[in-house]
Amino acid sequence: MTDTTHPAQNPQLPDYDVLVVGGGAAGLSGALMLARARRSVAVVDAGEPRNAPADGVHGLLARDGMPPGELLARGREEVRRYGGTVLSGEAVAVAGAAPGFTVTLADGTTLRARRLLVTTGLVDELPDVPGLREHWGRDLVHCPYCHGWEVRDRAVGVLATGPMSVHQALLFRQWTDDVVLFGHGGPEPTAAETEQLTARGIRIVPGKVTAVETTGGGGVAGLRLADGTVVPREVLAVAPRMVARGALLAALGLTAEQHPSRMGEFIPSEQGGRTAVPGVWVAGNITDLSAQVGGAAAAGALAGAMINADLVTEETAAAVAALRGR
Repeated sequence: MTDTTHPAQNPQLPDYDVLVVGGGAAGLSGALMLARARRSVAVVDAGEPRNAPADGVHGLLARDGMPPGELLARGREEVRRYGGTVLSGEAVAVAGAAPGFTVTLADGTTLRARRLLVTTGLVDELPDVPGLREHWGRDLVHCPYCHGWEVRDRAVGVLATGPMSVHQALLFRQWTDDVVLFGHGGPEPTAAETEQLTARGIRIVPGKVTAVETTGGGGVAGLRLADGTVVPREVLAVAPRMVARGALLAALGLTAEQHPSRMGEFIPSEQGGRTAVPGVWVAGNITDLSAQVGGAAAAGALAGAMINADLVTEETAAAVAALRGR
């Protein structure tokens, strides 16, 4: 039988079996899986979810349209229901190695754990266009599967920022027949891509975008080009450069790498989230840049199960050694 004694009752054990850094869908799902496996688990949440500006989470079965804050609040309650701990704070330093990691929070609190699950997500780096960021998550979107239905039949402008911009414009064409691709100094479409865009009725507007024009109500009215021309648009779409929030892991020898898609930087991991550092797992957008909420939650749950299995293996080996030593 697995030893479920709380670590506080045994000073030779770390404070927790598992410490989860990041309280989004991936982190909470991993913690839920571990708590249900009777593991002592704590989640450290800095309170900076990537989807905070969005009105609702979409494409998530049985929870479509639920505000992100409500979804996370329910998740925290579920983790606590099974004895898990959820702490508000920012992890600023990590040290040690399995089975004895130490994580320090910004307020000086120190936590110890046998295993780490890091689910800190990513940062979206947007083009440096005045007025753009203010519309992020509302009139400025990036994922047609997350927001396409909400902007259907509206005039969409896609800013070419990287290798995925043509693909993004073609995808948004599924939800509206009024799509314009703004060159903005991004990669020039190839001859084949230009043919595809033309065939789908997507206009290509060359030139640098210098500003976002707004309506009286604060919505998007259009994009101003360097020559002063304003192209009317109601919704903007951009493929931001996505960078994993993985600086914390550098002290353990894990650094972000360029993603094969060239969409940004990620922390590599095996299937199930195991990293190259023993005892450290990752899940969600920190390792899968394109994961939506449902995918991140599933990855977190799988990582939680894998961590529990790893701990069972360790504990079984210790029990066998103890038996032989009798």
